[in-house]
Amino acid sequence: MRQPSVIARRLAAASVGLVVAAGAAACGPKDNDAKGAGGDSTPHQGGTLTVLNSQPQQDFDPARLYTSGGGNVPSLVLRTLTTRNRENGAAGAKVVPDLATDTGRPSKDATVWTYTLKKGLKYEDGTPITSADIKYGIERSFAPELSGGAPYLRDWLVGAAHYQGPYKDKKGLDAIETPDSRTLVFHLNKPEGEFPYLATQTQFTPVPKAKDTGTKYEEHPVSSGPYKVVKNENDGETLVLERNTYWSAATDEERKAYPDRIDVRSGLDSSVINQRLSASQGADAAAVTTDTNLGPAELAKVTGDKALASRVGTGHFGYTNYLAFNPTVKPFDDVKVRQAISYALDRSSVVNAAGGSSLAEPATTFLPDQKSFGYTPYDLFPAGRNGAPEKAGELLKEAGHPGGLTITLTHSNSKDFETSPEIATAVQDALKKAGITVKLQGLEENDYKGKIHSVRTEPGFFLAHWGADWPSGGPFLAPIFDGRQIVKDGANFNTGLLNDKSVNSEIDSINKLTDLDAAAKRWGALDKKIGEQALVVPLFHPVYKRLYGKDVKNIVISDWTGVLDISQVAVK
Repeated sequence: MRQPSVIARRLAAASVGLVVAAGAAACGPKDNDAKGAGGDSTPHQGGTLTVLNSQPQQDFDPARLYTSGGGNVPSLVLRTLTTRNRENGAAGAKVVPDLATDTGRPSKDATVWTYTLKKGLKYEDGTPITSADIKYGIERSFAPELSGGAPYLRDWLVGAAHYQGPYKDKKGLDAIETPDSRTLVFHLNKPEGEFPYLATQTQFTPVPKAKDTGTKYEEHPVSSGPYKVVKNENDGETLVLERNTYWSAATDEERKAYPDRIDVRSGLDSSVINQRLSASQGADAAAVTTDTNLGPAELAKVTGDKALASRVGTGHFGYTNYLAFNPTVKPFDDVKVRQAISYALDRSSVVNAAGGSSLAEPATTFLPDQKSFGYTPYDLFPAGRNGAPEKAGELLKEAGHPGGLTITLTHSNSKDFETSPEIATAVQDALKKAGITVKLQGLEENDYKGKIHSVRTEPGFFLAHWGADWPSGGPFLAPIFDGRQIVKDGANFNTGLLNDKSVNSEIDSINKLTDLDAAAKRWGALDKKIGEQALVVPLFHPVYKRLYGKDVKNIVISDWTGVLDISQVAVK
């Protein structure tokens, strides 16, 4: 998915992400399924679900959204060719059909993908959804005035690199064929076995050309899902969704759509959200949040209250916080220095700085600890829980620094418990034990992002993090370690500036695979191979913990988003 603050924003909209963050109660059918107040825990249709959020749904145009799996609130209105499987845990990391009859039919070399739409699909006004509408929806996402969505289509589709959208180029994209009203054929520049994952992005939402109002379309996107927008005020701060009577559950196996109405209220302080969910009074008894986690202090209070603890949803999203090295900056050009820092790291203190073991899990691999990513356990520079300063000292001597060394760690001043001063200080304290003096350089968020994402200004040592655009090793490893994705005159995410032909070649080979389980194993092996170069030091994977109201039932939290899926929630 891209970098941290972007992830947080995407996840707020999509909970992709993004964007891109909820233990008292673990996720899974046993713990969370069909929970709620009252004697009858069976979910029923009806009622109003209230959503209390900090970030408004500013982008509700499918072209401008960056959401994995179709999003959370957006997914109630916008359907896509494929979507995420709406199940707990690992089963929820699978891609499944949505508007299409299957997840796509690839050519032998995975450069051509064909989809067939289900029969009986309709918009909120009763008109049929056609393949031409999906083609048009994709094409308008290329318009400069509707930028913000995922960049893959511009890279993957034949002839799309310089396309400017249908407002300027009415001819459209030849790479997308619509031989009839239910068929789409996509022609790609290179093999892409994970195209079904990409087809979950909101750019694959059908948009009727006659109803396209350009930049104003986000005020009332035409619904293809179970709900339609009836109110959108203050740039997405207040949203009201009501049933789309032309939506048919017979064409949609994923969305339960239990409530009659969804009332989204945003722009709230996170502490206020958690207080309201905790009190669970009035309408707040049937409320959830899609973007606000419990903090360390709040979690401590909740854990001591059994009633509240039973209303905490816990999930994991594919996301890694790490230390990044720029090997063109001394002394980080020496692999032994990078290894020494890896050995010296005290992950226990870092986890504590991130909020404790309930909110962060120590990481020794870059890939998250989930099967869909191809997670392969390894610890190439074993530091234990408290660091290995003696081993680090030995490596420093071999590197020509017998008396230790002094380095600078760049971090953000944002209070995010990820790249913030708390984490930087924990790293500073750990490295001191190995004879490494760390000077801290704290920057305001915009300055921090600008500095670390520019090849020209990237520091030698800094805090970073990354989240997946979908649950696979591809969008996790390629942006960070594929040398062909180094951007010299723009936002660069290959922090180690790695351009290894064998790594690049393996990425291409894995991308050809349409067997996603086989691909996952290869991603895991590649993660370990890259790890040997010590270009990053994995720190921790976050854990998401979120409260929900006492009358909320049918809690489903998948490993795709790591947060409560409101398409499954019931309030009666």
